[in-house]
Amino acid sequence: MTFEDKRQHAPATQRNRQPILEVLKEVLPPTGTVLEISAGTGEHSIFFAPRLQPRQWLPTDFSPFAVDSIFAWQEIVPSENLHPPLQLDVTENLWAVEADTPGWVKELLESHPLTAIVSINMIHIAPWSACLGLLAGAERLLDKNGILYLYGPFQREGEETAPSNVAFDLSLRDRDREWGVRNLEDVVAIAQKHHLELLKVIPMPANNLSVIFQRK
Repeated sequence: MTFEDKRQHAPATQRNRQPILEVLKEVLPPTGTVLEISAGTGEHSIFFAPRLQPRQWLPTDFSPFAVDSIFAWQEIVPSENLHPPLQLDVTENLWAVEADTPGWVKELLESHPLTAIVSINMIHIAPWSACLGLLAGAERLLDKNGILYLYGPFQREGEETAPSNVAFDLSLRDRDREWGVRNLEDVVAIAQKHHLELLKVIPMPANNLSVIFQRK
């Protein structure tokens, strides 16, 4: 019997993980559980979790193939504070960590309350409804002073932040007309309606931004 390696690989994770980690060290609360939305291949989670202890890291993704990849990476690179992935759809009214939650998740969140939500490279490779669902979920799940961290390319005041992002936006919309680089001001406006205050915007390599919100 041959072993089927379900690990997926995203080259960008190798390039952006250290700059993102430096920001996370600065902005995340010092304790509690970090819920990762759209964890993708799982490569970020195995890198961040051991370096952000004692915080607990709970990865999730909409895609069952991504969940399989996250599991596979965790088997190769385990960490005591890195937890098994959940399949989670941010557009649902109740997320997988709210409704029909596995017992171990309930125990985790009781002992290590959810203090932050991290979403890397998601809202532009998803329908706008996913961004709306993410912000609504952050309002429901985060207590006062909880942190929502977003990373990716953005438009600012309706303009692309770099020529490369123009081409990237066009390629996304060619793949799916509901995808595209989002206007930061639109995201901030919706976030404010969900009691999420913009704390800071940090320029990142490759014309990306770290966008940090705090639950009011």
